[in-house]
Amino acid sequence: GCMKIARITSPQQFEFVDVPDPEISEGEVLVKMERLSICGSDLRIFDRTFEEEMYPIEHGKPCHECAGVVVETKSSEYNVGDKVIVFPDGGNGLAEYLAEPAERLVRLPDGKDMSTLLMCQPVGTVMHSCKLTGSVIGKKIVVLGQGPIGLSFSNFLAQGGATKVIGVDLLDYRLDVAKNNGATHVINPNRDNLEEAVAELTNGEGADIVVEAVGRPETLNGIWKIIKKQGKAILFGLSHDEDVFEFNFDEMTSKLPIIEVHNSARTWDMPQAVNECIELVEQDRLDLSYLVTHNMKFEEVQKAYETYSSKLDNSLKITMEL
Repeated sequence: GCMKIARITSPQQFEFVDVPDPEISEGEVLVKMERLSICGSDLRIFDRTFEEEMYPIEHGKPCHECAGVVVETKSSEYNVGDKVIVFPDGGNGLAEYLAEPAERLVRLPDGKDMSTLLMCQPVGTVMHSCKLTGSVIGKKIVVLGQGPIGLSFSNFLAQGGATKVIGVDLLDYRLDVAKNNGATHVINPNRDNLEEAVAELTNGEGADIVVEAVGRPETLNGIWKIIKKQGKAILFGLSHDEDVFEFNFDEMTSKLPIIEVHNSARTWDMPQAVNECIELVEQDRLDLSYLVTHNMKFEEVQKAYETYSSKLDNSLKITMEL
């Protein structure tokens, strides 16, 4: 049979093509997609303009937040009908079917909304980072960026007992969501001086921990202005428009920070992290429905990526239904 797959044919332009259905080999599982979602890291491909010979970009890219139902299996671990999250090896999830080895799947519980369950994929990566960070009880923390990842950090760090969780973003609608999900204080640097505001909230000491959930030079270099001496900087955001940028080494060394870089995808701790998140959702201890602001059809992939990229219509996470 044939299936539909999306690909980028020129800067920021998707089209659909028909390709043969994937076939599975031993140990693999074929999953029919039901929900796809867009991640900030996908914009590293969607937003950029590459050399002409790079187009069309590989089929199905960029998408790695995928959930669906098992329709064929050559693995004893999964049965037909199982609901799963899939981590496509090539980040090529914009397809009707994906064939992946069993270790790239995580089982989902029945009876919960599929779009909300898919949020366990990005939020699991945040849980992984919080685990590495360790206890935050009594700490004063700044989270730079209140997109879906930053919001999840604010949420977990507040639940973890941080006394101050200061959410920072340039968009007020995101700060409003942050206030409802754990942030004790919010700052919009377009309006308020970030350095002064953090100094005031931390009795002039600076933040014990600063989480960078953006991936831009100005936020990275902004850490050293608001972190306390020997505080901890958690770098989570991936570089966005450019991979190499200037770093204020002098300002950084003046604070003697502990710098940790956290990313569960690159260490391949993803399945465990996502599983732990699913457990919390299944126990009704974690409600992730607030993250899903838009649900579109797979056919609207162009509109979905444009809305997400430009943060239109107060969007946070956008899922696509197949």
